[in-house]
Amino acid sequence: MADTPESNNFDVFKILNGVALLLCAFCLAFIAVSLRPVAQWANNQNICVEQEQAKSGAPISWGVRKCNGRSKVYEVKSSS
Repeated sequence: MADTPESNNFDVFKILNGVALLLCAFCLAFIAVSLRPVAQWANNQNICVEQEQAKSGAPISWGVRKCNGRSKVYEVKSSS
């Protein structure tokens, strides 16, 4: 039996769908790899905040400011 034009079109659409899915998969993988430095920075921030909080006993917000390098702007005044 010879292939009908309808089955040839169906094969072309399958191929195009497969190529489109592969392209989408590569794009998502590229985005994931591109966001890796942001994930490392966020992990380092978490570690820094935990260490500052444990070291000084201050609230988390103080640790966040300290790790962002703005602790001198927001000095905590002791109420004595």
